[in-house]
Amino acid sequence: MTTSPDRIRVKFPGISTRAWEHPADRSALVTLRTLSGFDTILRTLSGLLAERQHRLLYLATAVRVDERQFRSLHQMREDCVGVLDARTTPEIFVLQNPHVSAFTIGMDQPFIVLTTGLIELMDTEELRFVIGHELGHALSGHAVYRTMLMHLLRLSASIGWMPVGGWALRAIVAALMEWSRKSELSGDRAGLLCVQDVDTSVRVHMKLAGGTWIKEMNHGAFLSQADDYDRSGDLRDGVLKLLNLELQSHPFSVLRAAELRRWIQSGEYDRMLAGDYPRRDQDRNTSITEEIKHAARSYRDTFDQSEDPLIRTVRNLGRDVGSAVTTVGQEVGETVSKIGKRFNEWRAGEN
Repeated sequence: MTTSPDRIRVKFPGISTRAWEHPADRSALVTLRTLSGFDTILRTLSGLLAERQHRLLYLATAVRVDERQFRSLHQMREDCVGVLDARTTPEIFVLQNPHVSAFTIGMDQPFIVLTTGLIELMDTEELRFVIGHELGHALSGHAVYRTMLMHLLRLSASIGWMPVGGWALRAIVAALMEWSRKSELSGDRAGLLCVQDVDTSVRVHMKLAGGTWIKEMNHGAFLSQADDYDRSGDLRDGVLKLLNLELQSHPFSVLRAAELRRWIQSGEYDRMLAGDYPRRDQDRNTSITEEIKHAARSYRDTFDQSEDPLIRTVRNLGRDVGSAVTTVGQEVGETVSKIGKRFNEWRAGEN
């Protein structure tokens, strides 16, 4: 594991999870958190899904991170907890698995799992980003819905052959998948707030896409792939992009890096470093309506700026229809005006 010198990072006392939550992710979370009795339902579901069994499984098959085991990861977690002023510290387990993965699950007490494949791939600062990303999931309550999604995926595989129940379950899973992809964008923002190094955040996604040969990759060229992806191809490619993404719980690595770049370019990241960020003590005043509007604006901006061939076609079609309606309206108005003028001239001649 490559080490780097410690440096002073900005801390965010009293920061709200709203600071890093993507608008679409945040509006869904705000709505869920305000539903009467929702916590009770989740706790009941937690018992049914044997959450304790999950933790016992990792306790028996993986290595728990603390001051005695994987001390460097323990210190990174402590640093991230301090930066985000977290009131809870989730457990971390290291699992022997060559697959590169990190996830946060659990309902009552969320915990983080890092695979050895991931640890061997990332350097110290990249791991700090990953831990910050997973801590963001835990603090935002994402682990609850991720655990639900995990079990629903298993359930859909077992009853997917049922024509009615199967389709209904697939619709729920598809909705959760869309939320899951947006929650990953939130996690990336939390990771960046923890590591506070833009190059590191991009390198993580470069390695997730291309592996260990980071010296053979280029930061700018990697990000330009997202631009090429967005505008390349024809209408068929736009449809294929949707099909490729349909059952993905995570956005593609290149696109995640580009989305993080857009967030930085918006100025929000710099404002937070300067101390301008939402506070936890203001969370109770959060308006569901405003969060939904914010999410709608985010989707609209993405739609308006996209060069994807399918989205461009839909957007142009909407403009053409709007233009046609306006033109027809003007022509009808002019025709009515001419008829009225002639009618008045006829009446004047009659008189």
